[in-house]
Amino acid sequence: MGKTMKKYNLIATMASGLESLTKKELIGLGYKVNTENGRVRFEGDVSDIIKTNLWLRTADRIKIVVGEFEATTFDDLFENVKSLPWDELIPIDGEFPVSGRSKKSTLHSVPDVQAISKKAIVEKLREVFHWRNVLPETGPKYAIDIAIDKDHVMVTLDTTGDSLFKRGYRVAAGDAPLKETMAAALVKLTNWHPDMPLIDPMCGSGTILIEAALIGQNIAPGFNRDFACENWNLIDNDLIEKIRDEADQQANYDIDLDITGYDIDQNMVSISQKNSEEAGLGDLITFKQQAVKDFVTDKKNGVMVGNPPYGERLSDRDSVRVLYRQLGQVTKPLTSWSKYFLTSDLEFENFYGQKATKKRKLYNGALRTDFFQFWGKREH
Repeated sequence: MGKTMKKYNLIATMASGLESLTKKELIGLGYKVNTENGRVRFEGDVSDIIKTNLWLRTADRIKIVVGEFEATTFDDLFENVKSLPWDELIPIDGEFPVSGRSKKSTLHSVPDVQAISKKAIVEKLREVFHWRNVLPETGPKYAIDIAIDKDHVMVTLDTTGDSLFKRGYRVAAGDAPLKETMAAALVKLTNWHPDMPLIDPMCGSGTILIEAALIGQNIAPGFNRDFACENWNLIDNDLIEKIRDEADQQANYDIDLDITGYDIDQNMVSISQKNSEEAGLGDLITFKQQAVKDFVTDKKNGVMVGNPPYGERLSDRDSVRVLYRQLGQVTKPLTSWSKYFLTSDLEFENFYGQKATKKRKLYNGALRTDFFQFWGKREH
Protein backbone atom coordinates (compact mmCIF):
# COMPACT_ATOMS: atom_id res chain seq x y z
CA MET A 1 0.00 0.00 0.00
CA GLY A 2 1.88 3.01 -1.30
CA LYS A 3 -0.15 5.79 0.26
CA THR A 4 0.26 6.64 3.93
CA MET A 5 -2.68 5.23 5.78
CA LYS A 6 -5.32 7.51 7.22
CA LYS A 7 -5.36 7.83 11.00
CA TYR A 8 -8.63 7.33 12.85
CA ASN A 9 -9.81 8.22 16.33
CA LEU A 10 -10.50 4.82 17.86
CA ILE A 11 -12.03 3.52 21.05
CA ALA A 12 -11.82 0.15 22.73
CA THR A 13 -14.96 -0.55 24.78
CA MET A 14 -15.01 -2.92 27.77
CA ALA A 15 -17.04 -4.01 30.77
CA SER A 16 -17.18 -1.52 33.61
CA GLY A 17 -14.19 -2.00 35.92
CA LEU A 18 -11.83 -3.36 33.25
CA GLU A 19 -10.75 0.03 31.83
CA SER A 20 -7.33 0.01 33.53
CA LEU A 21 -6.58 -3.48 32.15
CA THR A 22 -7.47 -2.57 28.56
CA LYS A 23 -5.47 0.65 28.95
CA LYS A 24 -2.43 -1.37 30.06
CA GLU A 25 -2.86 -3.74 27.11
CA LEU A 26 -3.01 -0.85 24.62
CA ILE A 27 0.05 0.82 26.14
CA GLY A 28 1.81 -2.55 25.89
CA LEU A 29 0.98 -2.61 22.17
CA GLY A 30 2.56 0.84 21.82
CA TYR A 31 -0.45 3.21 21.81
CA LYS A 32 -0.97 6.52 23.58
CA VAL A 33 -4.28 6.32 25.42
CA ASN A 34 -6.99 8.26 27.20
CA THR A 35 -9.29 6.44 29.60
CA GLU A 36 -12.98 7.26 30.09
CA ASN A 37 -15.84 5.36 31.64
CA GLY A 38 -16.28 2.05 29.77
CA ARG A 39 -13.83 2.97 27.01
CA VAL A 40 -10.21 3.77 26.20
CA ARG A 41 -9.42 6.15 23.34
CA PHE A 42 -6.40 5.80 21.06
CA GLU A 43 -5.40 6.61 17.50
CA GLY A 44 -4.46 4.34 14.63
CA ASP A 45 -4.81 3.37 10.99
CA VAL A 46 -6.50 0.29 9.50
CA SER A 47 -3.56 -1.93 10.45
CA ASP A 48 -4.02 -0.87 14.09
CA ILE A 49 -7.72 -1.67 13.85
CA ILE A 50 -6.92 -5.26 12.87
CA LYS A 51 -4.06 -5.53 15.35
CA THR A 52 -6.10 -4.39 18.36
CA ASN A 53 -9.06 -6.61 17.42
CA LEU A 54 -6.63 -9.54 17.28
CA TRP A 55 -4.66 -8.81 20.44
CA LEU A 56 -6.85 -7.16 23.09
CA ARG A 57 -7.86 -9.73 25.69
CA THR A 58 -10.09 -7.62 27.96
CA ALA A 59 -11.92 -5.34 25.46
CA ASP A 60 -15.31 -6.01 23.84
CA ARG A 61 -15.05 -3.95 20.66
CA ILE A 62 -12.88 -1.60 18.61
CA LYS A 63 -14.83 1.31 17.12
CA ILE A 64 -13.96 4.18 14.82
CA VAL A 65 -15.14 7.52 16.21
CA VAL A 66 -16.61 9.03 13.03
CA GLY A 67 -17.54 12.28 14.74
CA GLU A 68 -18.53 14.08 17.96
CA PHE A 69 -20.67 17.18 18.40
CA GLU A 70 -23.33 18.79 20.58
CA ALA A 71 -26.97 18.56 19.48
CA THR A 72 -30.20 19.70 21.13
CA THR A 73 -32.47 19.65 18.05
CA PHE A 74 -33.10 17.01 15.41
CA ASP A 75 -31.95 19.52 12.80
CA ASP A 76 -28.57 19.78 14.57
CA LEU A 77 -28.37 16.01 14.66
CA PHE A 78 -29.28 15.61 10.99
CA GLU A 79 -26.86 18.26 9.70
CA ASN A 80 -23.96 17.10 11.88
CA VAL A 81 -24.38 13.43 11.01
CA LYS A 82 -24.72 14.29 7.33
CA SER A 83 -21.51 16.34 7.36
CA LEU A 84 -19.40 13.33 8.42
CA PRO A 85 -17.22 11.57 5.79
CA TRP A 86 -19.48 8.54 5.28
CA ASP A 87 -18.45 8.11 1.64
CA GLU A 88 -14.86 7.45 2.79
CA LEU A 89 -16.04 4.60 5.02
CA ILE A 90 -19.12 2.98 3.48
CA PRO A 91 -19.32 1.80 -0.14
CA ILE A 92 -22.50 2.28 -2.16
CA ASP A 93 -23.70 -1.28 -1.40
CA GLY A 94 -22.69 -1.29 2.29
CA GLU A 95 -25.27 -2.43 4.82
CA PHE A 96 -25.37 0.11 7.65
CA PRO A 97 -27.74 -0.57 10.54
CA VAL A 98 -27.94 2.36 12.99
CA SER A 99 -28.37 1.79 16.72
CA GLY A 100 -28.93 4.59 19.21
CA ARG A 101 -28.68 5.41 22.90
CA SER A 102 -29.54 8.54 24.82
CA LYS A 103 -29.15 9.55 28.44
CA LYS A 104 -29.80 12.87 30.19
CA SER A 105 -30.26 14.55 26.80
CA THR A 106 -32.78 16.81 25.07
CA LEU A 107 -33.05 14.31 22.21
CA HIS A 108 -34.33 11.42 24.30
CA SER A 109 -36.38 9.48 21.76
CA VAL A 110 -34.01 6.74 20.60
CA PRO A 111 -36.16 5.58 17.62
CA ASP A 112 -36.15 9.18 16.30
CA VAL A 113 -32.41 9.52 16.87
CA GLN A 114 -31.86 6.33 14.85
CA ALA A 115 -34.25 7.21 12.03
CA ILE A 116 -32.94 10.75 11.59
CA SER A 117 -29.30 9.67 11.69
CA LYS A 118 -29.97 6.90 9.18
CA LYS A 119 -31.71 9.39 6.87
CA ALA A 120 -28.75 11.78 7.12
CA ILE A 121 -26.27 9.05 6.16
CA VAL A 122 -28.45 7.88 3.27
CA GLU A 123 -28.68 11.43 1.96
CA LYS A 124 -24.93 11.97 2.21
CA LEU A 125 -24.11 8.74 0.35
CA ARG A 126 -26.68 9.38 -2.38
CA GLU A 127 -25.34 12.89 -2.95
CA VAL A 128 -21.68 11.90 -3.10
CA PHE A 129 -22.25 8.79 -5.23
CA HIS A 130 -24.87 10.56 -7.44
CA TRP A 131 -27.28 7.74 -6.65
CA ARG A 132 -30.97 8.29 -7.31
CA ASN A 133 -32.43 4.97 -6.22
CA VAL A 134 -32.79 3.30 -2.84
CA LEU A 135 -29.39 2.21 -1.50
CA PRO A 136 -29.08 -1.58 -1.97
CA GLU A 137 -27.42 -2.41 1.41
CA THR A 138 -26.47 -5.86 0.09
CA GLY A 139 -22.73 -5.62 0.85
CA PRO A 140 -20.58 -5.95 3.99
CA LYS A 141 -21.91 -4.67 7.30
CA TYR A 142 -20.98 -1.29 8.82
CA ALA A 143 -22.73 -1.10 12.20
CA ILE A 144 -23.18 2.51 13.32
CA ASP A 145 -24.00 3.68 16.84
CA ILE A 146 -25.27 7.12 17.84
CA ALA A 147 -24.71 7.62 21.58
CA ILE A 148 -25.99 10.83 23.14
CA ASP A 149 -24.94 11.74 26.66
CA LYS A 150 -25.91 15.15 28.12
CA ASP A 151 -26.47 16.46 24.55
CA HIS A 152 -23.00 15.34 23.46
CA VAL A 153 -23.27 13.05 20.45
CA MET A 154 -20.67 10.40 19.69
CA VAL A 155 -21.02 8.65 16.33
CA THR A 156 -19.09 5.39 16.04
CA LEU A 157 -18.58 2.63 13.50
CA ASP A 158 -18.02 -0.88 14.88
CA THR A 159 -15.05 -2.72 13.35
CA THR A 160 -15.41 -5.91 15.39
CA GLY A 161 -18.70 -7.66 14.52
CA ASP A 162 -19.48 -10.30 17.15
CA SER A 163 -18.12 -9.06 20.50
CA LEU A 164 -14.45 -9.87 21.13
CA PHE A 165 -15.34 -12.24 23.97
CA LYS A 166 -16.52 -14.62 21.22
CA ARG A 167 -13.09 -16.09 20.65
CA GLY A 168 -14.45 -18.96 18.61
CA TYR A 169 -13.21 -21.83 20.80
CA ARG A 170 -16.17 -22.36 23.11
CA VAL A 171 -18.05 -25.34 21.69
CA ALA A 172 -20.05 -25.80 24.86
CA ALA A 173 -20.57 -24.13 28.23
CA GLY A 174 -22.14 -24.75 31.61
CA ASP A 175 -24.96 -22.87 33.34
CA ALA A 176 -23.33 -19.54 34.10
CA PRO A 177 -20.30 -19.28 31.84
CA LEU A 178 -17.81 -16.50 32.38
CA LYS A 179 -17.17 -14.33 29.31
CA GLU A 180 -13.75 -14.96 27.80
CA THR A 181 -12.79 -11.28 28.21
CA MET A 182 -13.69 -11.41 31.91
CA ALA A 183 -11.76 -14.67 32.35
CA ALA A 184 -8.68 -13.07 30.75
CA ALA A 185 -9.12 -10.06 33.06
CA LEU A 186 -9.18 -12.32 36.14
CA VAL A 187 -5.92 -13.97 35.08
CA LYS A 188 -4.33 -10.56 34.43
CA LEU A 189 -5.37 -9.40 37.90
CA THR A 190 -3.41 -12.23 39.54
CA ASN A 191 0.37 -12.44 40.03
CA TRP A 192 0.60 -15.51 37.76
CA HIS A 193 3.54 -15.93 35.41
CA PRO A 194 3.83 -18.73 32.84
CA ASP A 195 6.54 -20.47 34.92
CA MET A 196 4.19 -20.89 37.92
CA PRO A 197 1.58 -23.61 38.53
CA LEU A 198 -2.01 -22.41 37.97
CA ILE A 199 -5.12 -24.18 39.26
CA ASP A 200 -8.86 -23.56 38.94
CA PRO A 201 -10.60 -25.82 41.50
CA MET A 202 -14.08 -25.32 39.96
CA CYS A 203 -13.19 -24.84 36.32
CA GLY A 204 -16.64 -25.18 34.70
CA SER A 205 -16.11 -24.99 30.93
CA GLY A 206 -12.43 -24.17 31.40
CA THR A 207 -12.52 -20.56 30.24
CA ILE A 208 -10.19 -19.05 32.87
CA LEU A 209 -7.51 -21.68 32.22
CA ILE A 210 -7.84 -21.49 28.43
CA GLU A 211 -7.38 -17.71 28.57
CA ALA A 212 -4.36 -18.21 30.87
CA ALA A 213 -2.80 -20.66 28.40
CA LEU A 214 -3.34 -18.19 25.53
CA ILE A 215 -1.60 -15.52 27.65
CA GLY A 216 1.15 -17.99 28.64
CA GLN A 217 1.96 -18.85 25.02
CA ASN A 218 1.39 -15.27 23.81
CA ILE A 219 -1.32 -16.39 21.39
CA ALA A 220 -3.50 -13.57 20.02
CA PRO A 221 -7.00 -14.16 21.49
CA GLY A 222 -8.72 -13.19 18.22
CA PHE A 223 -6.68 -15.60 16.15
CA ASN A 224 -9.47 -18.18 15.71
CA ARG A 225 -12.10 -15.76 14.37
CA ASP A 226 -12.63 -12.93 11.94
CA PHE A 227 -13.84 -9.35 12.33
CA ALA A 228 -16.43 -7.25 10.51
CA CYS A 229 -13.77 -4.89 9.14
CA GLU A 230 -11.98 -7.73 7.35
CA ASN A 231 -14.80 -7.68 4.78
CA TRP A 232 -14.54 -3.93 4.16
CA ASN A 233 -13.19 -2.36 0.94
CA LEU A 234 -11.27 -0.04 3.26
CA ILE A 235 -8.90 -2.82 4.27
CA ASP A 236 -6.58 -4.66 1.95
CA ASN A 237 -6.58 -8.47 2.16
CA ASP A 238 -2.78 -8.64 1.98
CA LEU A 239 -2.55 -6.35 4.99
CA ILE A 240 -4.91 -8.59 6.99
CA GLU A 241 -2.83 -11.63 6.01
CA LYS A 242 0.41 -9.86 7.00
CA ILE A 243 -0.85 -8.83 10.46
CA ARG A 244 -2.28 -12.29 11.15
CA ASP A 245 1.04 -13.90 10.09
CA GLU A 246 2.96 -11.56 12.39
CA ALA A 247 0.66 -12.53 15.27
CA ASP A 248 1.28 -16.20 14.55
CA GLN A 249 5.05 -15.63 14.62
CA GLN A 250 4.82 -13.90 18.01
CA ALA A 251 3.21 -16.94 19.62
CA ASN A 252 5.48 -19.14 21.70
CA TYR A 253 3.96 -22.59 21.12
CA ASP A 254 6.92 -24.39 22.74
CA ILE A 255 6.54 -22.97 26.23
CA ASP A 256 5.41 -25.60 28.73
CA LEU A 257 2.70 -24.60 31.17
CA ASP A 258 1.61 -26.19 34.45
CA ILE A 259 -2.15 -25.53 34.33
CA THR A 260 -4.80 -27.76 35.92
CA GLY A 261 -8.57 -27.53 36.15
CA TYR A 262 -10.85 -29.55 38.43
CA ASP A 263 -14.61 -29.86 38.42
CA ILE A 264 -16.97 -32.10 40.38
CA ASP A 265 -18.97 -32.74 37.18
CA GLN A 266 -17.38 -35.12 34.66
CA ASN A 267 -19.50 -33.59 31.91
CA MET A 268 -17.88 -30.17 32.56
CA VAL A 269 -14.44 -31.79 32.48
CA SER A 270 -15.21 -33.20 29.00
CA ILE A 271 -16.53 -29.80 27.85
CA SER A 272 -13.35 -28.09 29.13
CA GLN A 273 -11.20 -30.56 27.22
CA LYS A 274 -13.18 -29.99 24.01
CA ASN A 275 -12.95 -26.20 24.38
CA SER A 276 -9.22 -26.40 25.05
CA GLU A 277 -8.67 -28.51 21.93
CA GLU A 278 -10.83 -26.12 19.90
CA ALA A 279 -8.60 -23.24 21.09
CA GLY A 280 -5.63 -25.13 19.62
CA LEU A 281 -4.14 -25.85 23.03
CA GLY A 282 -4.28 -29.63 22.66
CA ASP A 283 -3.26 -31.23 25.94
CA LEU A 284 -1.52 -28.16 27.36
CA ILE A 285 -4.07 -28.00 30.19
CA THR A 286 -4.90 -30.95 32.45
CA PHE A 287 -8.58 -31.33 33.40
CA LYS A 288 -9.69 -33.76 36.12
CA GLN A 289 -12.91 -34.65 37.84
CA GLN A 290 -12.61 -33.86 41.55
CA ALA A 291 -14.64 -32.26 44.32
CA VAL A 292 -13.22 -29.19 46.04
CA LYS A 293 -13.10 -30.98 49.42
CA ASP A 294 -10.71 -33.57 47.96
CA PHE A 295 -8.22 -31.05 46.61
CA VAL A 296 -4.58 -31.43 47.63
CA THR A 297 -1.25 -30.43 46.08
CA ASP A 298 2.41 -30.47 47.10
CA LYS A 299 3.39 -27.82 44.53
CA LYS A 300 4.72 -24.49 45.81
CA ASN A 301 4.41 -20.82 44.79
CA GLY A 302 1.36 -21.33 42.63
CA VAL A 303 -1.76 -19.36 41.81
CA MET A 304 -5.32 -20.54 42.30
CA VAL A 305 -8.06 -18.62 40.54
CA GLY A 306 -11.74 -19.49 40.43
CA ASN A 307 -15.25 -18.30 39.73
CA PRO A 308 -17.20 -20.44 42.24
CA PRO A 309 -21.01 -20.59 42.13
CA TYR A 310 -22.53 -17.48 43.76
CA GLY A 311 -25.71 -18.86 45.30
CA GLU A 312 -27.80 -16.04 43.81
CA ARG A 313 -30.93 -18.06 44.50
CA LEU A 314 -31.63 -18.40 48.23
CA SER A 315 -32.20 -22.13 47.80
CA ASP A 316 -28.59 -22.53 46.62
CA ARG A 317 -26.97 -20.21 49.14
CA ASP A 318 -26.37 -22.74 51.91
CA SER A 319 -24.73 -25.37 49.68
CA VAL A 320 -22.58 -22.67 48.07
CA ARG A 321 -21.40 -21.48 51.47
CA VAL A 322 -20.50 -25.04 52.43
CA LEU A 323 -18.37 -25.05 49.27
CA TYR A 324 -16.67 -21.78 50.32
CA ARG A 325 -15.87 -23.37 53.70
CA GLN A 326 -14.36 -26.43 52.02
CA LEU A 327 -12.36 -24.15 49.75
CA GLY A 328 -10.96 -22.33 52.78
CA GLN A 329 -10.04 -25.63 54.46
CA VAL A 330 -8.24 -27.22 51.49
CA THR A 331 -6.32 -24.05 50.57
CA LYS A 332 -5.29 -23.10 54.12
CA PRO A 333 -2.07 -25.19 54.01
CA LEU A 334 -1.05 -23.56 50.70
CA THR A 335 0.73 -20.60 52.32
CA SER A 336 3.07 -20.02 49.36
CA TRP A 337 0.12 -19.84 46.94
CA SER A 338 -1.89 -16.75 46.02
CA LYS A 339 -5.62 -17.39 45.68
CA TYR A 340 -8.21 -15.34 43.82
CA PHE A 341 -11.98 -15.90 43.78
CA LEU A 342 -14.78 -14.01 42.04
CA THR A 343 -18.22 -14.10 43.67
CA SER A 344 -21.23 -11.87 44.27
CA ASP A 345 -21.53 -13.21 47.82
CA LEU A 346 -20.00 -10.31 49.74
CA GLU A 347 -19.77 -12.51 52.87
CA PHE A 348 -17.39 -14.89 51.11
CA GLU A 349 -14.49 -14.18 53.52
CA ASN A 350 -16.54 -15.26 56.56
CA PHE A 351 -17.13 -18.72 55.11
CA TYR A 352 -13.72 -19.06 53.48
CA GLY A 353 -12.27 -18.31 56.93
CA GLN A 354 -9.74 -15.65 56.00
CA LYS A 355 -9.67 -11.91 55.37
CA ALA A 356 -8.78 -11.00 51.77
CA THR A 357 -5.53 -9.10 51.25
CA LYS A 358 -7.42 -7.03 48.70
CA LYS A 359 -10.85 -6.89 47.08
CA ARG A 360 -11.65 -5.51 43.68
CA LYS A 361 -15.17 -4.64 42.54
CA LEU A 362 -15.98 -6.05 39.08
CA TYR A 363 -19.16 -6.49 37.08
CA ASN A 364 -19.80 -9.98 35.76
CA GLY A 365 -22.41 -9.02 33.17
CA ALA A 366 -24.81 -6.80 35.11
CA LEU A 367 -23.98 -8.50 38.40
CA ARG A 368 -21.85 -6.70 40.94
CA THR A 369 -19.14 -9.07 42.17
CA ASP A 370 -15.95 -8.87 44.22
CA PHE A 371 -12.63 -10.40 43.26
CA PHE A 372 -11.27 -11.61 46.60
CA GLN A 373 -7.46 -11.77 46.61
CA PHE A 374 -5.42 -13.72 49.15
CA TRP A 375 -1.71 -13.22 48.58
CA GLY A 376 0.72 -15.97 49.50
CA LYS A 377 4.30 -15.72 50.81
CA ARG A 378 6.77 -17.04 48.25
CA GLU A 379 8.97 -19.90 49.45
CA HIS A 380 12.53 -20.19 48.19
